[in-house]
Order: sequence, then structure tokens, then C-alpha cells
Amino acid sequence: MARLLVVENEPATLGLLTTLLKGEAHDVTPAKSGEEALAILNKESFDLMLSDIRMSGMDGMDLLRQSREQYPAMPVLMLTAYGTVSTAVDALKLGAFDYLTKPFKVDELLNTVRRALEYTRALRENEALKAQLTTPYQIGNIVAESPGMRKVCEMIKRVAPTDATVLVTGESGTGKEVVAKGIHVSSTRKDKLFLPVNCAALPEPLLESEMFGHVKGAFSGADQHKAGLFEAAEGGTIFLDEIGSMPVSIQSKLLRVLQDKEVRRLGSTQLTPVNARVLAASNDDLKKLIADGLFREDLYYRLSVITIEIPPLRERPEDILPLALHVIRKETPPGQKPPTPSRAVCELLEANDWPGNVRQLENCIKHALTFGDGERIEVDDLPKQVAEAAAGDAAARSRGVSPQDLENAASLKAFLRKKEQEYLEMVLERTGGNKEAAAQELNISLATLYRKLPDQRDK
Repeated sequence: MARLLVVENEPATLGLLTTLLKGEAHDVTPAKSGEEALAILNKESFDLMLSDIRMSGMDGMDLLRQSREQYPAMPVLMLTAYGTVSTAVDALKLGAFDYLTKPFKVDELLNTVRRALEYTRALRENEALKAQLTTPYQIGNIVAESPGMRKVCEMIKRVAPTDATVLVTGESGTGKEVVAKGIHVSSTRKDKLFLPVNCAALPEPLLESEMFGHVKGAFSGADQHKAGLFEAAEGGTIFLDEIGSMPVSIQSKLLRVLQDKEVRRLGSTQLTPVNARVLAASNDDLKKLIADGLFREDLYYRLSVITIEIPPLRERPEDILPLALHVIRKETPPGQKPPTPSRAVCELLEANDWPGNVRQLENCIKHALTFGDGERIEVDDLPKQVAEAAAGDAAARSRGVSPQDLENAASLKAFLRKKEQEYLEMVLERTGGNKEAAAQELNISLATLYRKLPDQRDK
């Protein structure tokens, strides 16, 4: 089903066209004049416009000219009872897809509409495929249209062939694990395991056992020998996510593994050589943790041989729509055609500040796919808070920044922290104060949520 706008000032013809096209299962919006059509186009998006040429007030040629300037991707079919070669040529020069004369044949009309829709659909799919195949910045599932993410991809290409330890930094939800996987799949270790470890998700004894392994009898319940992840990732890559949450006691053991390339299982006196590349990630300020005595400085310098910083989504708006389309394609079942977001949806996505970054955008698209009709994504399919936040962000940008705002802005980090706090509190409110549900929705550990909201602990 496609959305069609039909413009005709003769009521009988307008009714006939509307009935015929609805019979083809299209969503048809009628308009009695060029002025009414432009007003509708300013509020809604359409897959095709069918317009008469001779109309009182704004005629079809003026409507064609203005619609092509504002909405160049929308095909336009022209109808007229005064068909001449010169009129047809003028309409085609202005960008009309095709031209039909009245009285028209029903089959000819319907076939022309189908051809216009199929041509436009094929053109869009071809452009998307061409962009995907020719971009030099496509690494794994990384979408990189912005200069900031292209720089990230260039760094991945440079560091991937080496065995250097890499520290990936960025706000929560920016895609640090995706970048780590990009390094792995671009390296000589790509045929071996990529093992992620969430350092904030496991209590200290379990984390130590998981990473380094243990021998039988090392602790209560250890009824057999177990190899740790460093041994399991032999020849591959181990990814230490949320490294800032790692207990200091385990940090010292990790430092020794990085230095000596050997592990000692819990309860054992034997050292086992390991060959696993280490990638780490953090959304914490590790230098502040060092100053607070919560992170070892020597481990920090060992991990940050190379640092890749991922910019937040609000600083790379060029990536928003490509990311949204990537999620749509990824979430669409095989053999089905991915739904198309309307122009209004695209505008809202680009207007949003995305405090939750790529993860929030991905959740938004998944929500829209769940509630959409399967062919098109409309504004009503988006989460309500996304539409409201986008409207608020756009209004704030139109107002600009006041002197009082500048006076109250202590620093960029303070401002970003405030925005993060607002987003986390919004999620908590939506989950009725259930921190476990909020952490799950945010895709962060409960420990990280408590750390980010220290004032929430006793509530």
C-alpha cells in the first residue's frame, strides 16, 4: 500500500480517481486545489502525487514546480484535458514522472501509477545498496557517514592488524562493543573467538573466576577445574566492557596478565601462557577514578596504548537516518520488504538530541516496527517521548542560547551529565521506579545505574 495525494478541482473526477486508487489498496488523500495540496504536503508525506494541470487559482504546473523544489523524491503524475506536446514537455522538464490526458483509460492510469511507484522504490533501493557497497567506511555493523565516525573507522583499520591493546571510550549507548567487534573482525584474529566480559555485571569472586579460571576445590562449589576466558579466547579477542567497574583487587591481576601474557587460575600455583588480544571500554572518566583511588594508573596506561573515542549521536547527526535504516533492515525478517519511514518521521529523528545515543535510537526503531503496519513508519508509531523530545529540542534550537544559559553552564561535561541524568530519571519514571527494569531498558548493569544515580540508592 502506498500513500497517494490526488489533486483535482472537478469533484466528479476527484471522486472517481479516489475510488479507483483506493480499489488498488492505496491510502488516498484528495485535494480540491493546488493551495490545499501544498498545505497537506507541509504536514504529511506521500509516495506519489497525481495532479490535474488546469485548475483555478494555483494550476498544476505551479504545484509541480513547488512540490519538486520542496519534495524532490516524490514522483508526480500530471493529468489534463488539454494535452499538447508542449505542455507535456514542460511538465517533464519540471520533473514530472509521466503525463496522461483526459479522458484517461483506467488500465493506463493504474499501470502508470504502479510503474511510478515501482521505479521510485527501485531507485531508492539501488541508491541504498550502492552507498552500502561503495562506502570506504563500512566495517562490520558500524554506520559511518559523519566525519567523527569516519575517523573512528580509519583508526580501526590502522589498529586492527596489530596486537595493540585498545581502550574504547564514549557515553553509554554509543556503540563501544560494536567498535570492538569491528576491530576483531578486521584483524588476523577474526576466525577465533570474540569474548565480551561485562565487568560491572558480575560480583568480584565470580568475575575473577570467569576471567582467570579456577581449579577444583579453589572455593566452595568449585567441584571441577575450569578454564577462564583468557584461556578460552586463545588466539582471539577478549573485550572488557565497563572496565572502570572492575574491583581494584582484580585490576592488579589483569595488569600482570597484560604484562606477562600468563594467567594463574584461582587456587593454582601453575602459570598458563595465553595469547588473547585485550580490548577495553568505559563510559566512566578513568582519570577521575584514578584520582579517587578506584582505578590503577599503571593499568590505565597499559590499556590505553591506543584510545578510540566515539562521539555521541547528537554530535554526528549525519549518522541518524543511516543508522535508523540499518536497524530497519536488520530487524526486518528475511524475504520481507523493509518498511519506509515517512518524511515526518525522518525529520523527527533528525531533530532529536538522543541522550541515550545509538541504543535509544535502536530501541525507538524497534518500537516503531512493532506498532507500524509493516509497510510504512509514521509518527504515531514512534515512542511518544521521542516525538515530544524532538519537538522540545527543535523549539530550544529555534530560541537559541540565552546569556543566562551561558552564565549557568559550568562546563560541557556538566551539561552532558545533566542531560544524562534527565534521561535516566525519565526511564526510571516510565518503569515506575523499578531500577532493574530501567537498567534492562537502558542496556546497562544495575551497578552502573546506581553509580550514575547515587541519590536513588535509598529510595
